[in-house]
Amino acid sequence: MSNTWTIRESQVHFQEARRQALLTELLDLLRRRPSRMFSLEDVRARLNIRGQRWVGHQTVPLTSIIGSEGRYSDFDRRFLPRSNALKERWASIDRAMNTDVVLPPVELYKIGDAYFVRDGNHRVSVARRLGQVDIDAYVTELLVDVPLAPDLSTHDLMLKEEYSDFLEWTGLHGMRPDERIEFSELGGYLDLVQHINAHRFYLGQDQQREITRDEAVAHWYDEVYMPIVRVIREQGVLRNFPGRTEADLYRWIVDHRWYTHERTGADPGPAAATESYVEQFSQRGLVDSVGAALRGALERLGVQL
Repeated sequence: MSNTWTIRESQVHFQEARRQALLTELLDLLRRRPSRMFSLEDVRARLNIRGQRWVGHQTVPLTSIIGSEGRYSDFDRRFLPRSNALKERWASIDRAMNTDVVLPPVELYKIGDAYFVRDGNHRVSVARRLGQVDIDAYVTELLVDVPLAPDLSTHDLMLKEEYSDFLEWTGLHGMRPDERIEFSELGGYLDLVQHINAHRFYLGQDQQREITRDEAVAHWYDEVYMPIVRVIREQGVLRNFPGRTEADLYRWIVDHRWYTHERTGADPGPAAATESYVEQFSQRGLVDSVGAALRGALERLGVQL
C-alpha cells in the first residue's frame, strides 16, 4: 500500500468524521441536547476533590471517556472533530492506527466511573471512528465522595455539585461511607440542610445540651432519614413514582408527615406517613382519587354508572 494512498485515505476519513460531527451537532440542536463535551476543569470546580492517586495502566471503555482537560472545544461529546484545523494531526493518527503502528497509551483522569483525557484526544477520536470498544490508558484517579457515571448530563452535573457541597458541609460520607442521597431535581440538598439544622435544635432541647454538628448529622441520618428510606424500600414505593429517587420520596414524605401531624395532632410515624403519601400521591392514588371525584360528581348529577 503506497504512502500517498494511505495519506489520502486518512484525509477522507477525517472529512467523513467532520461531516458526522456537523450532522450530529444539528441533530443535537433539534433535540435540544448539548453536543459539547465536558471540560475537566469545570467538573473539578463543581466537585470537592479530596485528592488523587495513580491507578496505572488500564483498559478503559471508550464510551466511558466523556471529557477532556484541555481540548474540550476541539471535539464534540462523541469525540468527533469540530474544526478543520485538526486535520493534519487527526489524519496522521488515523494513518498510524490503520497501518498497525503501535501508539503509546492515552493519559486519562478518572472521576467515579467517568474518564477525562489528559493527553491523547486525537487517539480517542480515531479509535471511536474505527469502532474500537476500549483503549489502553495510564489512569490517575481524582477522589470524590459523589458518584459520577459516563452518561452524565449537564443537569446531572449540577445535581452532583449540590451533592458535593452537601457532603462537604455535613461530613456525612466520612461518618456513613455507604450513604447515597441522590435527588432527581435541584434544591433538595438545601432542604436536607434545613432538616438537619431543625433536628439539631430540637435534639438539643430534648437533651438540654449543645449538640455538635457531626452529632446532629449522624443522628438525623440514622433516626430520621434512614427509617423513611427503609420503609420506601420495604414497601417498594419507587415503582409508583417512575424517574424519582429515594431522596425525592423522603423529602415529600417528611412534608406530608409534618402536615398530618399539624392536622391531627399526632405523628403518624415513618410507615404510616409513607403509606398515606403513596395512597394519595402515587400515579395509582391520583387515578383513584380523580375517579372517585368524577363518580361523585356524576352521581350528584343523577347519572347512573
